[in-house]
Amino acid sequence: MPLEVQIEKKLPNFTLAAGFQADDARPLSILGPSGAGKSMLLRCLAGLEHPDRGRIVLNDRVLFDSKRGVRVPTRMRRVGLIFQHYALFPQCSVAENLAFGIRNLPVAEREKTIRTLAERAHIEGLEHRFPRELSGGEQQRVALARALAIEPEALLLDEPLSSLDTHLRSQIEALLLETFREYRRPTLLVTHDIEEAYRLCDRLLVLSRGQVAAFGDKEEIFRRPPTVEVARLTGCKNISRAARIADHAIEATDWHCRLRLTDPVPAAPAYVGIRAHHIDFVESSPPAENVFPCWLVRSSETPFRITLFLTLREPGQAGGAETDLQAEVFKEKWEGFRKRALPWHVRLGPSALFLMPG
Repeated sequence: MPLEVQIEKKLPNFTLAAGFQADDARPLSILGPSGAGKSMLLRCLAGLEHPDRGRIVLNDRVLFDSKRGVRVPTRMRRVGLIFQHYALFPQCSVAENLAFGIRNLPVAEREKTIRTLAERAHIEGLEHRFPRELSGGEQQRVALARALAIEPEALLLDEPLSSLDTHLRSQIEALLLETFREYRRPTLLVTHDIEEAYRLCDRLLVLSRGQVAAFGDKEEIFRRPPTVEVARLTGCKNISRAARIADHAIEATDWHCRLRLTDPVPAAPAYVGIRAHHIDFVESSPPAENVFPCWLVRSSETPFRITLFLTLREPGQAGGAETDLQAEVFKEKWEGFRKRALPWHVRLGPSALFLMPG
C-alpha cells in the first residue's frame, strides 16, 4: 500500500491514535468535528509535528519510526501540503511562490514547470502578481499549484474550501476533482463538511477525539454507519432507540412505531436510523408496510430544499407536538403535497433503515 500510517500523539484533551492505509486510486477524506485531530494528523504526515510513537511509510520509504528513531525532515518527505489559509509567501510573486520548491532546477526547466503549473491551475497571467492582489480562489489555485510543483508522492489538503464563498468553492472543487483524476497518488483531504467529503473522495476516515470511528468506502459508511456517533457525524438526523420484536421487525421507541427491516435484526439492537432524504411522502392509503400518518411541527427552508420536522403522534396526544423525524425534500416535491390536509403519510423504507449497536 503506498501510504501506511499507525501513529499516536498525546494532545491536551485526548490522544490522537490513527491507523489506516491510503492507495493511489481513491482519494481519502478525513471527516470529523472541529478539534477531532484532523489537522494534527496531516501535520504529522508532513513532518511539521512528530508523533510520540508509531510508523509512517510512503511508497516503501519510512518517514517516521519511533522504534528505529527515524524522523525524515519535512523538506525530504516529498509531501505536498495545502493549508486552509493558503500560506503563500506574501513578499513573493505568484511565479516565485511556484518556484519555491524547485529552485534547484535549471532556469529553463524551472520556467517551463511554472508555465505548466499555471496552465493546469488556470492562473495564467497572474505570475507577476503578489498574494495580496489575488482573490481567495486565485490564492487557493496558487497554493495547489505550488504543492504540486515538487511532484509530491502524497498530497495533503487541510480544509482547502472552508475560506471560500459558495461560488469560488464550486470552482475550486471542480479543479480539485480534475487534479485528483490526474494525480493518482495518495491524496488526503481534511474537512468537517459532510457533503464536501462525499463529493470529492471515494473513501472516508471518520475521526472523533483523535480516534478512528470509521474507515472504508464512503458508500458503505453512509449506508451502514457502524455507530450512532458515526451516523451523526455523517449527517444522520433521525436516530431512535430500538427493541427487537421479530426476525425482521423492531420497535422504534422514540418514534413510537413498529418497523419492518430488510436485513435480519440482531438479538439486541440499540438504535435504528434513517437519513432525512430517504423518508418518502406517499398518498394516503390503507395500512401499508412502514407507512405512518404524520403532522408538520415546523419547517426550515434553503434555496432548493425544505426540511420538515414531523411528529407521528396526532396533536393533542401526550407529547404530540414534539418532533419525531426530520425529512428533506426538494421544493418541487414539496409544492406537490404542501397544501394537502393533514395528516400526511410517510414511508420509512425497510432497505433505508439501518441498525446500530449501543
